[in-house]
Amino acid sequence: MEGFKFDPDKLEHLNDPERLKDIPPVWIWEKLNLEHTPGTVVDLGAGTGFFSRQFARMEGVEKVYALDISGIMVEYMNNEVASLDESIVPLQMEEAVVPLSDDTADVLVMINLHHEFHHPDALLKECARVLKPEGRLAIVDWKKQDTGHGPPVEKRYQVDEVEGQLKSVPFHSIHSYTDLRAHFLVVAANHKDRQ
Repeated sequence: MEGFKFDPDKLEHLNDPERLKDIPPVWIWEKLNLEHTPGTVVDLGAGTGFFSRQFARMEGVEKVYALDISGIMVEYMNNEVASLDESIVPLQMEEAVVPLSDDTADVLVMINLHHEFHHPDALLKECARVLKPEGRLAIVDWKKQDTGHGPPVEKRYQVDEVEGQLKSVPFHSIHSYTDLRAHFLVVAANHKDRQ
């Protein structure tokens, strides 16, 4: 499936407080079922850093790497977010290249990003590389149905497609949640041993 990219000219939409009701960060955090306090979080497709700021406030979090493919978004985060919170580190990434070392993160989150990638398998392998063994991955994305707004329905994934992609990496302990009105959440644990 070909990806669908967000228009950076609409970045102010990403700061709408209503998004916290649509996708509650605390709800995501609970579903991660963390076994220890996470020191480092990676927020892929961070946009304006809207959710990065929320994750930076979670108990035990010391650093949040806020990554985006758009230079405009990274510049915005440097000016508007990182200048106010030194625990948030904006970085520019490429389509399926995360500029972080192996075993960097305890938690990696992608919110409304998965549908944008041309080759999600390549990105998921990068997620596994960047996550520590048994680190947690959370993918939140649009349900494949008419939700009134969001990307074209044909560009969205079914939950079972995302689960299949995760199993092939391999991630394990995969759990899906469809409680939210317009979004699904898939949570998985990284493999214990690097292949």
